Amino acid sequence: VSHLSTQLCRTTSSPLKYVCSAKILAVREYFNGLLSPNCRRNFVVAFNTREPIVSYYWFARESGKVYVMSDEAEVVLDAKASLGEGALWHAQSQVLYWVDIMGNRVHVYDPATRKDRAIDVGQPVGTVVPRKSGGVMLALQHGFASLDLQTEKLEIVSDPESHLPGNRFNDGKCDPAGRFWAGTMSRSDTPAAGSLYRLDADFSVHKMAGNITCSNGIAWSLDRRTMYYIDTMTLTVAAYDYDNSSGAIANQRVVITCTSDQGLPDGMSIDEEGMLWIAHWDGSSVRRWDPKTGKLLRSIAIPAARATSCAFGGKNLDQLYITSARIGLGADALARQPHAGALFLANPGVRGVEAFEFAG
Repeated sequence: VSHLSTQLCRTTSSPLKYVCSAKILAVREYFNGLLSPNCRRNFVVAFNTREPIVSYYWFARESGKVYVMSDEAEVVLDAKASLGEGALWHAQSQVLYWVDIMGNRVHVYDPATRKDRAIDVGQPVGTVVPRKSGGVMLALQHGFASLDLQTEKLEIVSDPESHLPGNRFNDGKCDPAGRFWAGTMSRSDTPAAGSLYRLDADFSVHKMAGNITCSNGIAWSLDRRTMYYIDTMTLTVAAYDYDNSSGAIANQRVVITCTSDQGLPDGMSIDEEGMLWIAHWDGSSVRRWDPKTGKLLRSIAIPAARATSCAFGGKNLDQLYITSARIGLGADALARQPHAGALFLANPGVRGVEAFEFAG
């Protein structure tokens, strides 16, 4: 290992120094092109002679900081969720909120105890966000709702699509000003049947975009001037000019285009460097993208095809939680993916930013 570590440091053309860990078993992604072809070949041969290819770990050192990175996620909760989604780390309580949409459940996972609490809300639930005044807010099949985590009392505050019983809410997040954004989609996958809505602190609801097929990931740039948004079936990430004082958006344009073989873009999170992390449905991965160039930067594999959302968590926001789904998979696929529907954890090598709370 020490000999190979020296070789890796010597051959990389990156300004970072990548050093093997003794935990390395094999390469999966070949360091995303950071190493020379000759070094990649030596690395694979060296480890294939000892162990099967399962995962690899590496360290990145830069400006005196050391980050542990992994390019394959590990199971932390084998939840077997039908449609896990909406991962969000609540820094104040140090727990992960997530949902099983078709299981009608809101989950609260505590990594300190490794216990997962599930609350049945009686209908499909697309996402969950923390509320500044206590409890959480939800986007359900039948509208926006508040949930008291102590009493488990659910209260619908607004249903902007009561006239569209075939639709349900899907993913969403709060913006930097504490407004709750969430979008809808058709339960029968009818194209362009959904919309994107914004719930303000006074519980007023505003339709922000229409003709949405599958409303999914949403995030805001670090300078709070750009909103990023995914309508999954477009295979793109759109950017909008965003006004934090009013919540207005304008000037829609495409900043990232995925290919079908990468899987469909689903949930999304942003890191401290302004890069976007996107879960790829039927892509068995979460990928890091640069929204300024549209370039793919790296990938973290999960042992399940249907990655659905991701969220930075942990005390230092340097861990990446990933939800997944098993819905729609046949018996053969489930046999090959026994952890489909699990909650995964990876070391992304970069920190995220705190999630925003609903201000109402």
